[in-house]
Amino acid sequence: MKAENSKERVCLGAIVGVHGIRGEVKVKSFTADDTDIDAYGVLENKDGSKSFALKVVGRSKELLRCKIKGIIDRNEAENLIGTELYVNREVLPELDEEEYYLTDLIGLKVFEKSSEIEVGTVAGVYNFGAGDILEIKLIETGKLEMIPFTKEYVPEIELTKGYISVTSTFMNYAADDEKDESDEG
Repeated sequence: MKAENSKERVCLGAIVGVHGIRGEVKVKSFTADDTDIDAYGVLENKDGSKSFALKVVGRSKELLRCKIKGIIDRNEAENLIGTELYVNREVLPELDEEEYYLTDLIGLKVFEKSSEIEVGTVAGVYNFGAGDILEIKLIETGKLEMIPFTKEYVPEIELTKGYISVTSTFMNYAADDEKDESDEG
């Protein structure tokens, strides 16, 4: 099976470990409610060459314990570690206004709002427990900077135009961070 355009597919999670000897895998889910990962039907690997019928059977700390149809022992499960689990976008729920799939933000250009100067690109999106964080790769320095994904720092998101705007608050922070590092050297 051939994978579709990456914008038509969304990564819902990844197999990060195994549990026991009967083929259970540990999955890091990226869905809003982590246990919903098995509600989207059959998932596929990144290139679409393998399909997985996943069933959540429990928890292992912050990870889900899952059974995959056809995987019956630990060795088979270990071969899947590192596999990202994708679904076609069409099976995902419609989003409300000002809601975004975080994967859609990666790769967007970043402009400073008041000057309209391009300052970087969204390199990643994370959540360490206190809210979503954008990782911005700055054009000028090539450095990666993190910014809270809030209206205060990111007042404008234009997915169809391929950019977000950040406030001068972020730019001042990034400049101060750069200055602090040059003072240390």
